[in-house]
Amino acid sequence: MSDFFQNGIITTLHNLSNRPVDDLEQELSAFAQQRPMSLVLPCLYSELAQPALAKIVAELAEVPYLKEIVIGLDQATESEYHHALEYFSALPQRHHVLWNDGPRMKAIQTKLGLEGLEPGARGKGCNVWYCFGYVQALGTTEAVALHDCDITTYDRSLLARLIYPVANPQFSYEFCKGYYARLGNEKLNGRVSRLLVSPLIRTMKQLADGHPYLDYLDSFRYPLAGEFAMRVDVLTDLRIPSDWGLEVGLLSEMYRNYSTNRLCQVEIADNYDHKHQDLSAEDASRGLSRMSLDIAKALFKKLATYGVVFDMGAIRTAKACYYRIALDLIESYANDAAINGLQLDRHAEEQAVELFASNILKAGEAYLGGGDESPFIPSWHRVTSVYKDVFPEMLSAVAQDRADHESHASRAVA
Repeated sequence: MSDFFQNGIITTLHNLSNRPVDDLEQELSAFAQQRPMSLVLPCLYSELAQPALAKIVAELAEVPYLKEIVIGLDQATESEYHHALEYFSALPQRHHVLWNDGPRMKAIQTKLGLEGLEPGARGKGCNVWYCFGYVQALGTTEAVALHDCDITTYDRSLLARLIYPVANPQFSYEFCKGYYARLGNEKLNGRVSRLLVSPLIRTMKQLADGHPYLDYLDSFRYPLAGEFAMRVDVLTDLRIPSDWGLEVGLLSEMYRNYSTNRLCQVEIADNYDHKHQDLSAEDASRGLSRMSLDIAKALFKKLATYGVVFDMGAIRTAKACYYRIALDLIESYANDAAINGLQLDRHAEEQAVELFASNILKAGEAYLGGGDESPFIPSWHRVTSVYKDVFPEMLSAVAQDRADHESHASRAVA
């Protein structure tokens, strides 16, 4: 059971009573009459072969209050797209599959490129961006939630608690971030959040004279959680990174656009686990190594927008300061694990910290040398001001792809 402590400047909504999910869903169904809700699922085709997604789909099939489910499908061939439509047909809610690798969506991507609005490298951020555009194109819902497709401990109470703060008409929240304990196989997980993000934020507080933006980030209990919900009107002006900086970038956009009393975090699970990334110390383009590089670069870029000046000396200082703070935190986490009978591999923890420290230096060097790159995907407000038919064309692309599938299925039966 959670505590009820309010830390930092962001309202925390705890799980104090383990309220039954049926009770929550009954209330959400009533909210849906006034504030219709949707869910976004960014998905790799390879995840369809995993038991985690099968469980998620089975749980979502029992959810009574969702009006729309939008699934962004990446890395799928034509035959795999057809399979995905069959796979998600188990969902009773109205649902839409964006085949991002299909010719129709690629034609839209080409038009965006001609206008200088292409979202950049393909990845989760790009997938989420297209899904957010499609939700706006539908125009049928007022609150939207997003969660990943690799959650191995999923049950539908996670979604109910996540979307409740922005779905409740009596609440004034525009954005809600999920949080949870990262435990699995009697181990303390969540290395990137514990060993990179928290100590790096505390490092930057020292370098940036305690900038209030850093106090804001430090108020979130799990800043890298991939689960969040928001009012649909938030999507119009949202500018997000296309890389692993997505979660930090979203928090940064909320800080820029809204007063902190319109933001909250909610405890959505007693325990949470998902697919684990390798440390990938030998390959900076993969795993936690790439994630740490992207997150560190996102933080350097964001602080620069607030007037914080970095030079090579400051970057080296950040690495050294981070390393000391992170090593001290390993001791704290080891003791926390011990009193709870959990495992923690100190050697592996220190190896991770060493890699993250090295990558902070590399991220700083990349930031200093990469002044021409755009840190964000363009907002949909900007896109629609130039490419006025983008929403109708997205709706048409998804509808025609589905129609082709149905025709394909009919011929197969015949």
